[in-house]
This record gives sequence, structure tokens and C-alpha cells, in this order.
Amino acid sequence: MTWLLATILLPLVGAAVVAGMKKNDRLATLTALAVSILTFLLVIPLWASYSPTGDRIQQKSSMDWIPNFGIHISFGIDGIALVMIAVIGLLVPIVVGALGLTDKLPAGRSAGGFLSLILVQEALTIAVFAATDVFLFYVLFEIMLIPMYFLIGGYGGANRQYAAVKFFLYSFLGGLIMLASAIGAYSMASDELGKGTFDWETLVTVVRDAPTGTQIWLFLGFFLAFAIKAPLVPFHTWLPDAAGQAPIGVAVLLVGVLDKVGTFGFLRYCLPMFPEASKELAPFVLVLAVAGVLYGSILAAGQRDMKRFIAYVSIAHFGFIALGIFTFNEQAMVGSVSYMLNHSLATGMLIVVVGLIVMRGGSTKISDYGGMAKVTPLLGGMLLIAGLSTLSLPGTNSFISEFLVLLGSFVDYPVYTIIATVGMVLAAAYVLWLYQRVMQGPVRGDALMGAGGGPGTAIAPELGATKAIKDLGGKEIAILAPMVVLIIALGFYPKPVLDTITPSVQATMSSVQGGK
Repeated sequence: MTWLLATILLPLVGAAVVAGMKKNDRLATLTALAVSILTFLLVIPLWASYSPTGDRIQQKSSMDWIPNFGIHISFGIDGIALVMIAVIGLLVPIVVGALGLTDKLPAGRSAGGFLSLILVQEALTIAVFAATDVFLFYVLFEIMLIPMYFLIGGYGGANRQYAAVKFFLYSFLGGLIMLASAIGAYSMASDELGKGTFDWETLVTVVRDAPTGTQIWLFLGFFLAFAIKAPLVPFHTWLPDAAGQAPIGVAVLLVGVLDKVGTFGFLRYCLPMFPEASKELAPFVLVLAVAGVLYGSILAAGQRDMKRFIAYVSIAHFGFIALGIFTFNEQAMVGSVSYMLNHSLATGMLIVVVGLIVMRGGSTKISDYGGMAKVTPLLGGMLLIAGLSTLSLPGTNSFISEFLVLLGSFVDYPVYTIIATVGMVLAAAYVLWLYQRVMQGPVRGDALMGAGGGPGTAIAPELGATKAIKDLGGKEIAILAPMVVLIIALGFYPKPVLDTITPSVQATMSSVQGGK
């Protein structure tokens, strides 16, 4: 039993326990919170036992699954996977603790059912980052869609069924195409070694020497699955619907964590296994990346719904991440990996803050708010911090990531980099526009005006009553505090994260440069 296996298994055990607590929402919530906190605490020895200068894959464990086909249940982590597992461990306790503050469960739905799905989602997401058998990765890639489908379809907004089905079908189809490429890689290993295998480290050494034309076909199968998950334009259309309809806590995991499986897949599978194909198709991917930066930024500025606004902001950010990966520059790639972490923190906090606003105002429409900082100054401050991190203000965590991406990519692709910087300008515009509309100016909108016409009282028709608008309470501050601390701390001292991911990035670069 390794620390990694314990981190995967604990949420699964917790989910089984919580699922049986359908009649006691409070006990289910406390149990799920305890399990998620313990899972996060397991990340501490997992991180402490990881040596950046050690083997590329650490915390290895493996057992036979389908030995006749060379399939194993194998797990292990590099620095990139470790960082993503850490952010999952952080976000899930926040999602669980925020239940009731950012979301109200539909009538007849128990907290036990909802939280058990959250814990299953956590376990599967950690496992997909840790899988070192390609077939196991594919299975987890597909299975992790199931709890998210039920979380969106069972607990989301008015159009939740449409959003859930669209999310599932897009990712499921991408996974099937990836499976075809994985089988192709397996066949190549069988021809080369005399027996087939799905072991990632073995496939890297076999497939990377294949003819470029063969690599391109296999690369495209993996790339399409990851481009949908990431999501890159034009494979992105499921995200605004899914994020717009998902409950706030589910949106945190969807936009903050699950999307990173796509960019992680580029780094773990596309580049090391198909180095020549990656180089040949890099210009095409860079066009998609830059288009995503501009497209996401422009559409974010035109949104009227706060949750869809965040979805389009994320599409723009994933363009930056893809830009850094496919320039094949070490600085840019380190920036992309750290961007994966920092985007999770910034966007996760932004979604939680939006959830707190919506719970007070009863609407996700930006036009239904105005002057809210006069009524809730602490909440206004939290929105400002999350927004500044989102636009990569110096001193916040996202700045160093965006800076490294642009600095590294400019060396070989100055035109793409210059175009991408337009997205930085647009980011400042749309984030400050959101803050200005919601928090500044005169208090306006039914959400913030009481029956007497004064601020401080909200009309909540769905609750059948009028309730007083209150600023952040102690529990809400405790939920937001870890993200605020990390946003500021990593803004001024990103060294621990950069030291962890740099050797893994260098190993990936070595795989690409060592191609034919």
C-alpha cells in the first residue's frame, strides 16, 4: 500500500459510507467533509515522499488485470500528476464544505447521494492522473464521466439533462477514438516485442520510433480525446452548457480539475509517445490555441450569465496552456503546467464566490446585480481577488504561469505569442467589467433591493420569503481562506511548485527531442 493508493481508495470507501446516509444530511455532510480532509492530508506525505530528482515515475504499484493482453492495474506519479492530485485534494473539501452556502439541493434529493458522487469523482480523477497503463487510463477516462453525468443531470439547472448528455457524448466519443489509437500502439508493441502491452513506459520506447505517418494517425486519436476534454476550440461547445447548468460545487470540479485531464494527456501521452507527429502538427495546434485565447476572451466579454462567463474565460486560459505545451520550449511548458494548477485555484475561487453571490441574489444574470459591495464588502473583496488572479495580475499566482508561457513561446513563435497577448488585454477588460457591474455603482436590481426600496434585503421568490442580505460569515471565510492564501503565496513564491514540475517537464522535452 503506497500513499498514492491510499489517496485513491479513501474517497471510494468514504463514498460507500456516505451513500448509506440518505436520511441524515448533516451526518452525511460531516462524514464527507472528514473523508475529503483526510484525503487532502494524505497528499502531504505523498508530496513529501516525492523526489524531483528521482525516477520519472514514483509511488509505483501494479497488479495483473488481464495478463493475456498485457493489461495491468498500474499507478504511479510524476511531478505533473502530483501537482494535479494536490489541487484535487484541496478543492474537494472546499466543495463539500460549501454545500448549502453555494448550492441548494433539489427537493427530494439527499446530501448523501450528492456527496457520495463527489467522492467517487475525486477518486476516479486522482486515479486517471496516476494511471500508468494506457488501457487502464482509457477505462478511467470513460468511467469518470459517469458520476459527473449524474451530478449535472440530477442536481443542475433547468436545462441540466441536455447539458449532461452533451458533456457525456462529447467526451465518450473522444475516448472511443483514443481507444482505437491505443489498440494501434498495442499492435505495434506486439510486432516489435513479440507480445502486446499497454504499459506506458514500454509504449513510449516502441511507438516513438514509428514512421512519422503512422505516428500522426495514432497521435490524432489521442489528441482529439484530449482536445475535447481540455477543451480547445472548436471542440469546446459542451463546456459552456455543462458549466452553466452544473451546481456550483460540481462546476468547481468540472472547470477546475476535470478539464486538466486533457492538457495532462497532451503532456503524458501525445508528446512522449508521438514526438515526430507532435512536431509536425504543432503549427495546427498553435492556431487552435491562439484562436481559443481570442475566441474565449471575446465571448466572455459578451456574456450575461456569470457561470457561462467563467466557462468562456476558461476556454481562453486553456488556449494559453496549449500554446505553452506545443511550442516545445521548457520555460513555456513549465508555465503551462503551473498554469494548470493556478487556473484551478483562481477559477475554483471565482466559481465559489459566484455561488455565494447567486445564493444571496437568486440569479446568475449579471444585469440583476449592482453596487453589491456596498451591502457585502467582504464578498466584493473576494470577487476582486479571484478576478485579479484570473487576469494574471503580478503578485497573484497566475502571473508567473502566464509570463513563462509568453516568455518561452516568443522564442520560436513570436507571431502566435503577440496575438495571444491580446487575450491578456481582453482579460483585464472582461474581469473588471464583471466586477464593476456586480459590485460597483448604485445598488440596483430586485435581488438587492428590499420591499421598501432600500438595500440590504433580497427577494427570494423560490424560498417563499424575504431574507436579509448578509456579508460573508465565518464558515464562508474559512472556505475561501485557503485559496486566498495560495493565490497570494504562489504569486510571490512559486518555487516549490516549479521545482516539483520542472524535472518532469524536462523528461517530457527529452522524449520529444530524442525522437527520430
